[in-house]
Amino acid sequence: MKSKHRQKPASKNKAAPRLQGEGNYDAARRYNQKTRTFVESGKVTDAARDAAPVDEAEARALGEAERAGRERAREEDPAVDRGRSLHESDERG
Repeated sequence: MKSKHRQKPASKNKAAPRLQGEGNYDAARRYNQKTRTFVESGKVTDAARDAAPVDEAEARALGEAERAGRERAREEDPAVDRGRSLHESDERG
């Protein structure tokens, strides 16, 4: 039985994105570099403060969305402290 979805051969056009297989390494490299640049800029604390909930109702809604997202996760990231919500950081210091 033939597959309904056939992969097109990589284009010889340099402007066309290359076939990357299991993920886009170029995009990952760009993301990692921009993330590193942002962290090194010292603007993370200000960005986190700007993203904080504006009131208690928004904080509850964000907390519920975070819990719902975690329920769907396959596993917890060991590098992340899951003992508290991301939105609790302003409240606890």
